[in-house]
Amino acid sequence: MRLFVAVVPPPEVLDELEAAVAPLRPGWPALRWTGMPAWHLTLAFLGEVGDDTAAALGPRLERAAGRHPSLPVSLAGGGAFPGPARARVLWTGLRGDRRALAALAGSVAAGARRAGAPPPDEGRRFKPHVTLARCREPTNVTGLVDELSGYAGAPWMATEIHLIRSSPGGVGAAPHYETVSRWQLRDT
Repeated sequence: MRLFVAVVPPPEVLDELEAAVAPLRPGWPALRWTGMPAWHLTLAFLGEVGDDTAAALGPRLERAAGRHPSLPVSLAGGGAFPGPARARVLWTGLRGDRRALAALAGSVAAGARRAGAPPPDEGRRFKPHVTLARCREPTNVTGLVDELSGYAGAPWMATEIHLIRSSPGGVGAAPHYETVSRWQLRDT
């Protein structure tokens, strides 16, 4: 099964982001826009994981979550990977204690590695974001990034991590995400 570990914003935060993004979609029909069911902050992408390894992940991820306190964060701004002029991904970023979130991501990756599921992107600089759209070809999304630059979502507490299974959608459809397990972060 294809797995990743993420922080999932609460519904009211996703509603707020949807209200900001919805007016942008009609002007950019060539982008493959994501929606609320797919919005999350990936801590570690694990890729294809066998059943035995998936079972071993539980205790490791529970331990990783328990080492880190709940975090006050908010979604804010916009950006693109690798950059706005030749984007493949449009995103909104995160305000809050990014170091603490990066430390949580590091613990999650270490736990996954010990369980036998080393993240293929481990060692890459952690850049917390929510993917809003993908581009089939490199696209200049500078105007979208500019429009998102003033976005500042309401603050919320990240209190848990989710182990999420990704299943392919049908032809041309977005993948389907299902939370397999979740673990609480330590109370602050």
